Amino acid sequence: MNLALDVEPEPGVGTTSEGAKKAPRGRRRDAIAAIGSVGVATLAAIAYVAASLMHPLPATAAVVPADAVASIETAPVAPAWPAEGGAAIALEGQPGLLGSTGSDASVPIASITKTITALVLLQKYPVTTSNPGPAIAFDQHDVDILHQVWSEGGSWATVEAGEKLNLTQAMTVMMLESANNYARSLAEWSYGSQQKFVDAANAWLKRNGFTHTHMTDPSGFDPGSVSNMTDLVGIGELAIANPVLAKIVSTSSTTLPTLGTIKNTDPLIGHGGIKGVKTGYTEQAGHCLLFAAEVTVNGTSRTLVGVMIGQPSYAALWSGVPKLIASYEKAFHRVDLTNAGKTVYATYSTPWGASTRLLAATQPSVEIYSASSVAVKVTTDKLTTADAKDVAGTVTFSYGSKKVVADLVTERALAAPDAWWRLTHPQVVFGWQDLPVWRDLFDKRSLLGS
Repeated sequence: MNLALDVEPEPGVGTTSEGAKKAPRGRRRDAIAAIGSVGVATLAAIAYVAASLMHPLPATAAVVPADAVASIETAPVAPAWPAEGGAAIALEGQPGLLGSTGSDASVPIASITKTITALVLLQKYPVTTSNPGPAIAFDQHDVDILHQVWSEGGSWATVEAGEKLNLTQAMTVMMLESANNYARSLAEWSYGSQQKFVDAANAWLKRNGFTHTHMTDPSGFDPGSVSNMTDLVGIGELAIANPVLAKIVSTSSTTLPTLGTIKNTDPLIGHGGIKGVKTGYTEQAGHCLLFAAEVTVNGTSRTLVGVMIGQPSYAALWSGVPKLIASYEKAFHRVDLTNAGKTVYATYSTPWGASTRLLAATQPSVEIYSASSVAVKVTTDKLTTADAKDVAGTVTFSYGSKKVVADLVTERALAAPDAWWRLTHPQVVFGWQDLPVWRDLFDKRSLLGS
C-alpha cells in the first residue's frame, strides 16, 4: 500500500532559508575579528615588552654639593720680626725671599764679610771634606798682623811663628773665632796682598750677581765692606751649599794643633736646628747674624736661610733669631686636598632608585706657603649605569700658577633597573614624562579636578 503524503517542511526544518544561511558566516567573521584583535594586542604587548626592555635608559646628571667646591684657605704667616734693625729669610732652593723687614739698602756687615772671604778661598783651592787643602806656614808677619788687629780692637785668635795649619783648619779659626788676623793672613797668603784679594773678591761678587755687596777688606772690620739683606741671604745659601764651609760653620767647638780648643762665637749652633753661618759686630753694623737652620716642614727636612742686622745687642740676636725661624717654620702648610679621599664630590640618584657617590681616585697633598686660596672645580659625566671605581669626572685644584687634577670614581656600582621597573615606568624609559599630555594625565591637580 502506497501512501503519498504531501507535507511541506516547516521553515527552518530540513531546509535552509536565506537568513539561516547568513547567520553562521557572521559569527565566523566575529570570531576571526576577535582572534585578530587578540593577535594584534599580543603583538603590541610583545612589541612594548621588547621596546621597554631594549630601549636605552635615560642618563642621570650628578649633583655636586656646595661644600665640595668651596675654596680651601690657608693661614697667613705671622713673622716674629725684630723691633729694631732689619731681617730677611728664605727657603733654600726656592727663589727669592719669603719675607723681610727694614731697609734693604747696603750697610756695613762686619764679620759676616768673612763668609765671602771663605767662599773666595774655596773657589781658588780644591778643598773637599776628604782633602783639607794646602798647608799654610804662619810666620812673624802673621804675628805682626795679630798685633795690628789688637791695636784696632778687632776680634782675633792666637797665632805663632812656625805654626802650621791646612787651609780648612785656618778657615775654621777665621769663621768660628771670627779672627780678623786670620782673615787678613789668608788673604795675603792666597793672593799676595790684601788689596789683590779684595779685588778678586769683588770680581767674584759681581760674577755671582751680588750687585749690592762690596768689600774693602777681608775681615769686615772696615765699614766700607757692605751688603744688603737680599744679597746676604744668597751668600748664606752658597755657604751652606758648600760641604766644606757648611761643616765648618755648623761646628760649635773643635780642637786644633797649637791652638787647642776653639769655640764658635755663635752660641745658637746646634740648638733649634741652627747650623751656621756667621756672627758680626762693629759700631757701624750693630749686632748681626747670618744664619741657617734645618727645620721640619710638613714632615720633610728643609733649610731656612736668613739674616738679622743692626740689632742693639747679641742678646737680641740670641732671642730674636730662634723666634723668627719658628714663626716661618709654621708658615708652610701641608694641605690634604681631598681629605684623605673622603670628600664626596658628587652624587647620583637614578629614577629607579640606584645611587652612588664620586670620590677622588687619588689623595694628593701639596705644600702651600702662608695665606693662599685653593679653588676647587668639579666636572662630572652623566651616567646610566656604572661599575664601582669607574672614572666619571675630575676635580681640579688651582692655587697661584699651579694646578692639581684628580680623577673622580664611583664609590659603588650604579645598577640598572630590573625588567618589571622598565615595564611599569614607560614615561621614564621612553622619556614621555616631559610631554604635555603625560604631565596632564599624571598631574595631581588634574586628577583632583582643580
